[in-house]
Amino acid sequence: MVRPRLKDVAELAGVSIKTVSNVVNDYPHVSGETRARVEAAIAELSYRPNLSARSLRAGRSGVVALAVPDLDNPYFAELATNVIEAADRRGWTVLIDQTQGDRAKERVVISGIRDHLIDGLLFSPLALTGKDLAGRDERTPMVLLGERIGTGRSPYDHVGIDNVAAARAATLHLAERGRRRIAAIGVQRTAAAATGRLRLKGYQQALAEAGLPADPSLVAPAARWGRADGAEAMSRLLDSGAPDAVFCLNDTLALGALRTLLKRGYEVPGDVMVMGFDDIQDGRFATPTLSTVAPDKALIAQSAVDLLAERLSGGTDKPHEVCVPHRLAFRESTDAPARDPGLSGPA
Repeated sequence: MVRPRLKDVAELAGVSIKTVSNVVNDYPHVSGETRARVEAAIAELSYRPNLSARSLRAGRSGVVALAVPDLDNPYFAELATNVIEAADRRGWTVLIDQTQGDRAKERVVISGIRDHLIDGLLFSPLALTGKDLAGRDERTPMVLLGERIGTGRSPYDHVGIDNVAAARAATLHLAERGRRRIAAIGVQRTAAAATGRLRLKGYQQALAEAGLPADPSLVAPAARWGRADGAEAMSRLLDSGAPDAVFCLNDTLALGALRTLLKRGYEVPGDVMVMGFDDIQDGRFATPTLSTVAPDKALIAQSAVDLLAERLSGGTDKPHEVCVPHRLAFRESTDAPARDPGLSGPA
């Protein structure tokens, strides 16, 4: 079977080859009626653009990189899946690297050591400083994910969420459920802990707004944000005087906390309510199911890929700041009605 060509689509749609090319490359200056005719012709002929040839003509590889701190963290694994799906819609292949939040590794990532392989970089750093970014002389386009680095305006596009507002809303939810000794698990004292500091700030704002005291004994540090860390921090909190609710700075900490509460005979949510952050899949299947802050991971990925595509097309100069919305997903761990995640989908 002969593969349909750009020329065949143009003839069927009654337009020029250039117009078909403009539609395929998603250029904006095509009328809605013309675009609809071209898209109908593409569908009828089952036309697929030759992405390899297009990349070669543009001097590109069709490959982008995604660098994240830790693929063992389900949030980053799920984010990577969303990035791959968004990139695939543009015909891109994604290379994935992890840095473990190590500054030396993160500096290697931005240094352009792989610039001969990739067209652009999507990067979620933990340890980099504003000075590191200012010293970057690599020309490969880069979009940053997660927290803004430094206090000034970054020269790079950035996609994130409002961690302070999200943590504040999560903690207020616990206060509105009548809880008065609300603990926080996951505080870190390292330079790479910007996300944790912002979420702690939101937690503190919520306590003040609810008229609750900020008790330092209810703030439990965690060296890492894994399940074991959450379990150990929850155990320390129970030993020093049980809280009636706990806000965990991510979902894996919350899953560990749930395990400790179960082992020690506490009922969730009756004795202690638990709130997480990230809305990972595991939380929807925990017992009880986990209430959490749900960032729009699909939109984070799509926004980052779109910004990178705009950079590659030369269509923008000034850096963009994109704040992606979040919502609260109320589930059994804060006394929401029970739902079967396998039947009902995400709360």
